Amino acid sequence: MTDASTARFPAASLALAMVIAGTVGAFATESGLHPVAVVFWRCVFGALFLFVWCLLRGYLPDRTLSPSRLALAALAGVCMVLSWTAFFAGFAMTSIATTTIVYHVQPFFVVLIGVIFLKERISLDQLLWMLGAFLGVVLASGLVFAHGHADANWAPGIALTLGGAMLYAVTTILAKGLGQQRAEITVLCQTVVGVVMLAPFADVGQHIAPASWGWLLGIGVLHTGVAYVLMNSAFPRLTTPVIGVITFIYPVVAIIVDWAIYGHPLGLAQAAGMALIALATLGVRLGWRFPRSRVSTV
Repeated sequence: MTDASTARFPAASLALAMVIAGTVGAFATESGLHPVAVVFWRCVFGALFLFVWCLLRGYLPDRTLSPSRLALAALAGVCMVLSWTAFFAGFAMTSIATTTIVYHVQPFFVVLIGVIFLKERISLDQLLWMLGAFLGVVLASGLVFAHGHADANWAPGIALTLGGAMLYAVTTILAKGLGQQRAEITVLCQTVVGVVMLAPFADVGQHIAPASWGWLLGIGVLHTGVAYVLMNSAFPRLTTPVIGVITFIYPVVAIIVDWAIYGHPLGLAQAAGMALIALATLGVRLGWRFPRSRVSTV
C-alpha cells in the first residue's frame, strides 16, 4: 500500500477499500462483543495503526493543528463514534445487508442538514431524487413485504441505522471545516476521541476470547486504517462519477457476505430498494435532471 501504486491505480485502490469495508459487518458479528465494546477496540487499534502510519509518512507532528481545529475534529469524532455504534447495533437487530443498504442514505442527510441549518438551496431535481432514495429505504428496510423475517427488533434497528446515518452526515459536514487537513490526521483524532469517550462503557476488563481479538484487530487495522488510507488517497485522483459508481461495491459485498455466511438472501423488495437508493445517489452526485414537458406558446 504505497502512494505510487494508488497514484497509478486509484480506481483499483478505491475498489479494494470498498471490498474491505463491505466485510465489516461479518467482523463485528463474529467478534461476539457488544457494539460499544467493538467500537472501542476499533478506535484503539485504528488509532495505533494511524499513528504509526502518519509517523512513518511524515504527517506527524502536524503543525497546522490549532485548538479550534482539534475541537472541531473532536466534535466530529463524537458523532463518528456514535454513528459506528448505531451501525454495529443495527447488524444484530436487522441484518448486515439491510443495515448497510439503509446506512447508505447518508448523502441525503447531508443535503437535508445543509437546507435546514445552513440555508443552502435545493433544486427540484435534488428533492425528487431524495424522495426516491427514502422510498428506497422503505423497500430496503424489509418492513414492507417482509415475509415473516422481521421480528420485534427490526423496526428499532432500522431507526437506529438511520440515526447512525444522520450522525455520519453531521461528521461529514463538520469535517469540511477542517480545510486541507490530511484525512488520516482527522481520523486519528476521531479514533483517539473514541477511545477516551467509550472507555468507561466498554467493560475493558471483560474476558475476550482469543479468536475475538483477531476480528477486533481486523476492524481496527483493516476497516479503520487500511481502508481509510486507500479511500482518501484515491479520492483526489478520481472523478465524481467514478467514485459514485465504485462506492456501491461496499453494499454489494455486504449483501454477498450476509447471504453466503449467514444465509440471509435479499428479497425482491429489498433489492428494488437498494437499486433505487443507488440510482438516487448517483442522480444527486452527478446532477442528473428529470425531463420536463415544454409548453409551447402561440
